[in-house]
Amino acid sequence: MRGQRIGYVRVSSFDQNPERQLDQVQVDKLFTDKASGKDTQRPQLDALMSFAREGDTVIVHSMDRLARNLDDLRRLVQTLTKRGIRIEFVKECLSFTGEDSPMANLLLSVMGAFAEFERALIGERQREGIALAKQRGAYRGRKKALMDDQVVELRRRAVAGEQKATLAREFGISRETLYQYLKVAPAA
Repeated sequence: MRGQRIGYVRVSSFDQNPERQLDQVQVDKLFTDKASGKDTQRPQLDALMSFAREGDTVIVHSMDRLARNLDDLRRLVQTLTKRGIRIEFVKECLSFTGEDSPMANLLLSVMGAFAEFERALIGERQREGIALAKQRGAYRGRKKALMDDQVVELRRRAVAGEQKATLAREFGISRETLYQYLKVAPAA
């Protein structure tokens, strides 16, 4: 019995286009996360792990879409293959079944290490670029989520006892951002 072909796509932000990752790849079911790959706590990845059954094939564009570090990558691949689920990485032209040769396991480790190294280099270049932009005075940081009058209203309502989760939803911000606004002393 042939299992299902299950696609997994991950983009880091909502403005990135997930369609290109498994374009031209036929899948029976597709799971798409719009979340950072820094950890494996992603809703659609969790759903995929629950959905996939023995005999299925999970197809991912590339290793760095599944995991950003080698430990997470190995753990996810082993978890799937131990359950009799095949995993294919399109970009790397690699597939794993659990009955892999020592060479296949070496390739998983090497390619995963390269993906982790590449991510570290990107972060380093980004930090260097931000530091240079700050020196030139060109970097102002992220645009504020709320206008000053909205912050005043937010603080007033929070002090009055309104639920913070409700306020965060109404103002279109995360609860973490809400707490940041409440923590900062009002400008005089």
